Amino acid sequence: MSEKPHRKWMGHPLPDDVTSEMTLVELTWEKGKIEHWIRFGRHSYEHILSGSDRIVGFAPGSIFCFVRWAANGYGTIVSRIDILSAVGRGAPYQTLPFVRPGGELLLKIHGWPKVERVLQAIDAIEALAIDPADASPDYWRHLHNRLTVGEEAHPYTRPEHHAWLKRRRVL
Repeated sequence: MSEKPHRKWMGHPLPDDVTSEMTLVELTWEKGKIEHWIRFGRHSYEHILSGSDRIVGFAPGSIFCFVRWAANGYGTIVSRIDILSAVGRGAPYQTLPFVRPGGELLLKIHGWPKVERVLQAIDAIEALAIDPADASPDYWRHLHNRLTVGEEAHPYTRPEHHAWLKRRRVL
């Protein structure tokens, strides 16, 4: 009888309840130095590695927002936000640092002024009593495209959300 090989993440063994279908994200929080966190999304797995590091896992199709910020003695050196859809086995994906295997990128923004605008858009969606993880992937792509070219994006609306929910049921 052969034993099941132990899967690892950054040298740490992963428990058996982590499926190969999950998209795993490494989160770090060292206040004022490096902050990698999930702004929204429903993780189905969590494993604490240390007081400042943990891994969360997302099921295929889950939409989540991953924020990365870092600073040194001179100020902010990294400020970025990515909104991804977790992918299933065999699906195409883009790779990102700290995300394994990767995900379908819906929004990829760097630089604090643009990151701040994405955070404001997320807040506006939540103000409508809509979980941003349930918002239309097309809206996140729209926001990405508009911010990338320096244009104003339209706000997400309840009618747009209801149309997305109906379309999702049909798909």
